[in-house]
Amino acid sequence: MFSGKKFIKSLSSVVLTAIMAAALAFGPAISAQAAGGINELTGLPTLAPELQRPIAVMVDNDAIASPHYGLAEADIIYEMVNSTKNRRVTRLMAIYKDYNSVARFGNIRSARPTNIILANEYNAILIHDGGPVYINPFIAMYQLPHLSGGFSRIPNGKPSWYTEYCLAGEAARRIAAAGYSPFYTDPACLQDRFNFGYNDLPDGVPVNTVSLPFPHNSTNLAYNAATGLYSWNEIGAPVVDAEDYQAVTFKNIIIQCAPMMEFDANGYMIYGVIGQGVGFYLTNGKAVAITWFKDVFGHTQYFNLDGTPITVNPGKTYIGIVPDDSWALVTFG
Repeated sequence: MFSGKKFIKSLSSVVLTAIMAAALAFGPAISAQAAGGINELTGLPTLAPELQRPIAVMVDNDAIASPHYGLAEADIIYEMVNSTKNRRVTRLMAIYKDYNSVARFGNIRSARPTNIILANEYNAILIHDGGPVYINPFIAMYQLPHLSGGFSRIPNGKPSWYTEYCLAGEAARRIAAAGYSPFYTDPACLQDRFNFGYNDLPDGVPVNTVSLPFPHNSTNLAYNAATGLYSWNEIGAPVVDAEDYQAVTFKNIIIQCAPMMEFDANGYMIYGVIGQGVGFYLTNGKAVAITWFKDVFGHTQYFNLDGTPITVNPGKTYIGIVPDDSWALVTFG
């Protein structure tokens, strides 16, 4: 890992300069239309308005924060290390197209710079409760619409920082009050988020489980041949949505390797998600090696080893971003 001061200096002189230069040169987005009634995040039918942009919700993933609310309805869920402290506890960023149909999200916690970079890919409105000072340059340079704090407090016998939730209709009201458009401002994001299509991974290796090196959370995803989906297990138990008691499952699993850089001794950090790297794609009980690429503003793109875009099966997707210093500890069973 880079030292904090060295990285902050590098961030200011390189990354932010690149972001500003790209912002000045960034022309009008290419107009695109999603198929009527199809969710561009999953490739599945949706009742959400076609032009409605998604929200990206920061969800605490510490053991004491369980149970989670609203995760079963998420279209895409990112899991990534939130801090290099606390045994690398992870935090979730759940992305929703049809957020008005969800009764409760959360509990809601703070964001990190990586979340700003990734939420921008989706033209999403970020819902969070603050964050370290390091998020501010990224919010400013990406001009990211975000709603920080002030959501509903529901007593649950836990410390106050575990009691904040976004309830049904609250996101829409807050978006309107903030003056943000609930519809896409970047038409390019109407395109399918992935290259959707049927993919049985004919060259894939059969695997039933994948375990990720997140020491605090012990993340494990297990394939169920009867449903064709992956169940999500953390801290020795299935992840279940406390709102409707649904097990949280996924059709697609993407495991992405990226460098992780510390800002300071507090453990605050950023992933190097701008650039390129390696990963794995899992679906239908098989796994293949892949590569990824992302520029400052564009979507993260995932490729087969021959350079062609991976075909992703329609359905919900889990994306786990694993630090490169523990990539070798990703295990399959």
